This record gives sequence, structure tokens and C-alpha cells, in this order.
Amino acid sequence: MALEDEDLSGIQALIIDGNHSSRAILVNQLRDFGVGNVEQVSRTSEARRMLERRHFDIILCEQHFQADEPSGQDFLDDLRRNQILSFSTIFIMVTSEASYAKVAEAAESALDGYLIKPHTAARLAERLEQARQRKAALAPIFEAIESDQHEKAANLCMQRFEAKGPYWLYTARIGAELLIRLQRYEEAQRLYEAIINAKTVPWAKLGVARSQLGRGEAQRAVGTLETLISEEPHYADAYDVMGRAHFELGNHEQTLVAYKMACTATPYSVTRLQSLGHLHYYKGEYGEAEHVLNQCVNQGLGTRSFDPQTLMLLGFIYMQMDDRQGLHRVRGELAKLGVRDTEYSQRQRTMEATLNALLDILRKEYGQALKVAREHAQRIRDPDFDAEAASNLIFLLSQIASRTVSLGLDLNDLPPILDTLGARFISGRSMSELLAGAARAHAPYADILRGAGERPIKLMESAVKLSMGGDPVSAVRELLKHGQDTLNARLITTAQLVLQRYAAQIPDAATYQSTIQDWRRRYGNVTLRTTLTLGGPSDNREAGGIPLPVPKKAGAH
Repeated sequence: MALEDEDLSGIQALIIDGNHSSRAILVNQLRDFGVGNVEQVSRTSEARRMLERRHFDIILCEQHFQADEPSGQDFLDDLRRNQILSFSTIFIMVTSEASYAKVAEAAESALDGYLIKPHTAARLAERLEQARQRKAALAPIFEAIESDQHEKAANLCMQRFEAKGPYWLYTARIGAELLIRLQRYEEAQRLYEAIINAKTVPWAKLGVARSQLGRGEAQRAVGTLETLISEEPHYADAYDVMGRAHFELGNHEQTLVAYKMACTATPYSVTRLQSLGHLHYYKGEYGEAEHVLNQCVNQGLGTRSFDPQTLMLLGFIYMQMDDRQGLHRVRGELAKLGVRDTEYSQRQRTMEATLNALLDILRKEYGQALKVAREHAQRIRDPDFDAEAASNLIFLLSQIASRTVSLGLDLNDLPPILDTLGARFISGRSMSELLAGAARAHAPYADILRGAGERPIKLMESAVKLSMGGDPVSAVRELLKHGQDTLNARLITTAQLVLQRYAAQIPDAATYQSTIQDWRRRYGNVTLRTTLTLGGPSDNREAGGIPLPVPKKAGAH
């Protein structure tokens, strides 16, 4: 059915264009098609606020804006990254002939279409109809994802890719993304390489690096990324993944360089700016961290891109300066943030309680602060207790210990808490130093964390030796046992990798796989939110990946 033959009276549309005449033309054309409600704004910042409050079925966005505004493509990337656009929304980029090549490349992935100026009403109708057809063709894939049937969705993508059916390139990207999320990294890498052989695109080369990183081959990933960046020096996602690879290798200076390059490529991205500020903090560079984090507050507070952990880190900086006024200010800003969902509400309540406990310490009300810390410690084995929460709790415990050394308080129950946190969340040198850094105020606690983190690292090294020595069954068994005991996600991931590589030599492979899947459904893959994933609490997009619909049922991946 052609667009003009359909009833569009219930459709909501948004026009984003800095030029009044261009907006007027687009508004009139949509109204002539019968679109029921057409809104228009001149700035992407206005559009973002509207999109956070309302759903639109159609968005027509100009590619180029004034110097102080992000481009249309950067704006779209930000919306996708923060899950502000639903799968059903059609996003059409409006651009001049001169920028066609850049936008056409982007259109193969996140965009639903592009419109070259000057355009006719017929051409706009054609682009909208093509976008609607693509939505319909891909609906079974996204319905499977929303139903938490990732295996089925990946198979549908592979079928379309192998048949080179309509939209095969986009579905191949979705399929590879699903394989990465299923931690089937070797298959994902083969698919990305097949895509490159069929049609060289930067995101496929980046996918190879992401697959290598997922398999624990961080050094190889760096090599792949260096080649990609030399070819695509303005590809911000490549710097995101490069930062993650260097972080895995413990190269924090190179991580910082990569994050700075990502921020330079996308200066209006609050998400990336937060990652830079967080990394400065975790490296102990508090002056730089304070500057960048305050910039994040000024640019992003109140938007869905804003991560409240930014306020927590500012609060920690002020705590170390004994700046009660600064600590009061960030606590007030945290309290003003809107609550989006139950998970976010719990996270925010815990953060507010932590900041209040720090204020108690400054008032020398140590008993009250200790009570809060012990209450939080009761959750350290909960499924939703992540490395960010661990880092925040470690900071609080260390502040209590360092400021009460001469008071003789009974803190004997705190070291076992730190040991449990280290065993659960440390999986390498970088995470070891990051969590130990949270305990800078009290060196004995930092030593406990480093010691606890040595155990899972040595266990993974032992498992690799067992596998290579011809005993992968013992390797998987030991990894799963200690992974379940400590809740260390990297041990479970390593068990999965051993299982995939040596499946033919493991008689009970299906049973072990079921155990791993059950564990993941309960505990997921817990990481430090911003530093590693470059996303806030609403973000389901890994750096370099594409956003997918969130499963509708509980217990989603």
C-alpha cells in the first residue's frame, strides 16, 4: 500500500531543522500526506527534551546545524546510545548533495533513510515508505529479541545474510551483535569478516576488534583498531573500543588518550565526557576529574544520558577535600534527579544514603556512617550489586577506617566484606587497581582487595594450562565451581570460552552450558558501568555496537 493511500491521522511527526523555510516545506508536505500532528523545532537540544517526554512515529532531521550544535548524525548516535528512540520510530536524515557519501554510509546501519535537498514531496513519500517496509521486514527479528529469544533472532539474521535478502547488511550487523551478546565471539568474528569480504564497512572491522576483545585477545584487538583508526580517524566508536582494550591491558594512559579522542570527535556527547571524567577519577587525577565531571553536570544533568555516578565521584572528591559545602551540593543535585524505573530508584537511594553517610563522617557521627555501610554490605552478593556499587562501598568503608584509627572502633567485620568484593569483581590488573584505588584512604584495605583479586586471576591462568594440557573438563569444572562460589563473572565467561573451544572433548558440554546460562540469567555480566561500557544505566549498547530492543519479560539479557 502506498503512503498516500494510508490513514496517517494518528501519526506523530517531529521536524528538526535550523532553517525556518526548510522546516515549513517539510511540515506542509507531511500535512499534505495526512499526518495528524507535526511538531517542529530549530535545535537538537529542544528536540532531545521533547523525545525524552514523548513518542514520535516520524522524525525528519537536518544533518548540519550551527557550530554550537551537534550534527544530525551525532544527535542520532546519542539518541540510539541512550535508548531514547524506539525501534518503531522512523528517522530520516535531510542533507545536501555534498554530504551524501557520509550520510549514505551511516544509512546502512542506524538511519532509516536519507533525503537529499532539494527534494520533492514524492521523494519524501518514497523515503518514508521504504523505511516503513524495512521496519515490517525486520519485525520478526526484533520481536524475537523483545521476547528474549536471542538464538532465534540470530538465526533469522544469518538466514537473511546468507541469502543476501533485502537489508542483508543491516541484519548481518544485528546478528553479529547478538552473537557478541551471547558471547559466541568466534562466530561473531567470522561473520564480521564475511561482511568485510562482501562489503568493506568500518563497523564490521570494529566488530572484529570487539570479538577479539571478548575472547580475551586485547593485544590483537589493539592492532586491529590501530589499522581501523588509521583509515577512519574520526570514527568515535573505534576510540571507545580502543579505550576499553587498553583498559583491559592495564594501559591507563593509552585508555585516557583514546577517551580524549572520542570526546574530540563527538564534543556534545555527555556519555563519552562522563567516561573521560570517571577515568580521571579512578586514576587518582582528582583535579582533572573535578573539572570534567562538573562539565558533565552542566551539560547533561536531567537528561537520560546523565549517569548519577558522576555526582557520586564529585562527592568523593569533595569528601577527600573535607568540603562539606560541595558534598551538600552534589547530594542535593542527586536528590533532584527524576526516577525512571525501579532499578534506577534503588541505585539512587543507595547513592543518596552513601553521600549522607559521608556527611555523617564529616560531622564525626561515625556510628551512623558505619550502620549505613553495614546495611549496604548485606547486598554484596545480590544479582544487581555491580562493580560500581562495590567501588562506592569500598570508598565509604575506607573513609570510616582511615578517620577512626585512633578511636578503637570494632571494624573486624569489614575486611571480610572487602575480601568478598575483591574476589567477586576483580578479574585482571585494571580492575584490581581500580577497586584498590577506591581504598586509597586506607592502605590496608587496598592490600586486602589486591590479595583477593589474585585468586581468580591465578585460577584463570591455571584453567588455560589445564585446557591446553588436554584436560578441559577439569578446567570448566573448576571455573564454574569458583565462579559460582565467588560470583566472579570473568570466571564464568572463561568457562564459556573453554567450553566453546573444546566442546568435542567435554562429554557433559550441554549440562555445563545450561549451568552457565542459568548463572547469566541470574547475574548477567556485571562490569563497572561507565568506564568500561560507556553508557549510563539506561544504555544497552556496548561501545561499537548498536542498540537493540530491550526484552519485554523479566530476567532479560
